[in-house]
Amino acid sequence: MNLKQFLWASALISISFACSDSGDEKPLGKYESGILIMNEGNFGTNDGEVYHLNPNTQELLPNIFEAENARPFAGLLEDMVLEADRLYLVANTGKVEIVNPGDFKSSGAVVADLDQPRSLAVNGSKLFISDYGPYDDNYGTPDSYIAVVNGLDGGVVSKKIEVSNKPEDLFAHGNYIIVAGSEENKIEIIDATQEAVVTTLDLEASPRQFYAEDGVLWVYAVAADEVIFYTVNLSSLTLGTSYTVPVANATSRIAFDGDDEMYVLTSSGWPDYNDAVVSIDIEGNAATVTELMTGSGFYGIGFDDERDQIYVSNSNGFQGNGTVTVLSESGSVIKTFEAGRGPSGFLVY
Repeated sequence: MNLKQFLWASALISISFACSDSGDEKPLGKYESGILIMNEGNFGTNDGEVYHLNPNTQELLPNIFEAENARPFAGLLEDMVLEADRLYLVANTGKVEIVNPGDFKSSGAVVADLDQPRSLAVNGSKLFISDYGPYDDNYGTPDSYIAVVNGLDGGVVSKKIEVSNKPEDLFAHGNYIIVAGSEENKIEIIDATQEAVVTTLDLEASPRQFYAEDGVLWVYAVAADEVIFYTVNLSSLTLGTSYTVPVANATSRIAFDGDDEMYVLTSSGWPDYNDAVVSIDIEGNAATVTELMTGSGFYGIGFDDERDQIYVSNSNGFQGNGTVTVLSESGSVIKTFEAGRGPSGFLVY
């Protein structure tokens, strides 16, 4: 599972002990419960980092990658992916750092032959990394790809699979990797053994995030004045039902509550930046849209399923550190606290 598959709110682990391969119980590591806050960092200074929040004690630990590895992360954080007892920190400045989720100690990396990584998925013993590829002279990305790495602890890129422009989220299912091709409105399906695209599904909006529930893969897609939730039947890898919801200026930022509610960030963009937190409830063929909060500078969103709380981050224009506001499901402000530079996502254990 990853931040984007669970749309910035991963499944909550409510037990206080983890089981080892021998069947014995061992205490969870220092960072294996609570909330990880992904701070993207500032372009140019590449100071992305991860904070850890204990929501029970309110203890906030900053810069835990640097604290545990005695070196800065030194990149712009794009995604955090929890897979196969490893946490993958994807930097769109050209690398993936791999850490143990319990103590945040580095266990490997992919540091070469990447351009602008966006997300990652694990299939068997392989890593698949979505990458915009290099910019051309017009800042287009005609050479986007999915990078393949043989080994869960990183290493070298063994192959680059050509895909449509600007691939975003990835989802692993069976022997397949499902790719959200955001610029050309496509879902591309890769055979993980052949390491090639075998099926393409055309959409009417730009797919950004995946979320799997009860054998159905939800696809969150964005158009100018609406969002569309597509479903993909995972047994046949075909499109199912679609739900169109009138939400203007939706961004790629969304969180699911694990049940039937979605929380989306909208923004009018430059120069006004009229932003909002919107709740979407789909029941049958009807959708209810409720505006919960308005403001400026909203940058990330997540959901704490145990406490039924929404986490909304604000970049504060990248002028110093950002902030995080915690909301109730009705939109009431519970608290606000300072985070790192450009907080953009949350991983809730």
